[in-house]
Amino acid sequence: MIYTITFNASLDYIMQVPDFKEGETNRSVKEDMYPGGKGFNVSTILQRLGYPNTALGFIAGFTGQQIKKELAQRGFICDLCELEEGMTRINIKMKGDKETEINGNGPFISQKKLDELMNKIDALEKGDTLILAGSIPSSLPDDIYEKIMNRLKDKEIRILVDATKQLLLNVLPYKPFLIKPNHRELEEIFQTEISNQKDLIQYAKKLQEQGAMNVLVSLGKDGALLIANDQQVYYCPGAKGTLINSVGSGDSMVAGFLAGYLKHHDYSEALRLGSACGGATAFSKDLALKETIDNIYQQLKTEVIQ
Repeated sequence: MIYTITFNASLDYIMQVPDFKEGETNRSVKEDMYPGGKGFNVSTILQRLGYPNTALGFIAGFTGQQIKKELAQRGFICDLCELEEGMTRINIKMKGDKETEINGNGPFISQKKLDELMNKIDALEKGDTLILAGSIPSSLPDDIYEKIMNRLKDKEIRILVDATKQLLLNVLPYKPFLIKPNHRELEEIFQTEISNQKDLIQYAKKLQEQGAMNVLVSLGKDGALLIANDQQVYYCPGAKGTLINSVGSGDSMVAGFLAGYLKHHDYSEALRLGSACGGATAFSKDLALKETIDNIYQQLKTEVIQ
């Protein structure tokens, strides 16, 4: 079974405000509302690709119930811990000439509820897959990813981690199956400017040397690089299309990579499907549908460059 965890869920309220004026009353011309959270996004794409999975995490209050209702329509299992107090945060995404976000703080997660989640994690079995993605709420310990991976280290669980900066570096000793920094995040990690493909590969390999089995570097419209566990470096060019929505594109890439690997046990195909899913979401209003993914997949070809 595949499991995802969303620690910091949200209800994303997207408002189209074409002529925003600071300090004045503005009116939106269109609104949408979606469940937000990297784990939920990964679960959604996996389900659309035909891979049943279970979403773990926390929800609270009426916003949490709305998330639960929305996710129930997506087909995967939701085994979420419901908090006694507070409400799942609302994140406002205002789109106009510029894109502005206001993110809520989120509810307090008690030790009792954290233990409840850990008990669910303890039930994972040999051969299962776990995706850890996204930020950690302020009420949880900063090393929660490490604690989970340490807890599972003897169970032969495949773990994928989509995190940034120190959070990412801290999990490398636990040998995650996949990490997915982008170009900018690599620069932040190593505190240097990276201006060419050779240097991108060099710094990605440093993360592999520190423990990651596979390092997937997303390059936006320029495609993606994979420093793979088979000692080869793969490249997939960017898909052709019009950018509509970048939210969830990276999560879609992680889901596609995992689905591609599980289907073919081939890193080239994993990168190809991951790139197709990332591009398909970027060219869609919301997370990509299977038909869009299939169309973009046919456009793409990967190559071994090292």
